[in-house]
Amino acid sequence: MATMYKGFSTLGKTKNFRLTDFELVKQDLINHFYIRKGEKLMNPDFGTIIWNVLYEPLTEDLKTVITTDIKQVAEYDPRLSIDNVIITEYETGLQIELELRYLKTNQINVLNLKFDGKTETITLAN
Repeated sequence: MATMYKGFSTLGKTKNFRLTDFELVKQDLINHFYIRKGEKLMNPDFGTIIWNVLYEPLTEDLKTVITTDIKQVAEYDPRLSIDNVIITEYETGLQIELELRYLKTNQINVLNLKFDGKTETITLAN
């Protein structure tokens, strides 16, 4: 029988907190993005630089640095890979579109995240 990943999340939920497989992997990735690089005790390389560069001019060089960082974050999770990254600015932060591949089933899903510098939150964009 195939392994199923199981977990739970209370974010955006009202009744069913269970997550499985790809939904759990996506939530784990989002949780990882909430951690600034250097914040995790005993693991200073864990986390992302995105929060530190939200108000920097979004040059092509910075997009390359952010894309490299995002792929390094994804490498922490052996269940997924990132096939494509698109970074754009919006009023108070960055919107990042990630093409995720769930390696267990080769399923592809696009995840749009808004990193809001004003509220220091990540929201799913439509």
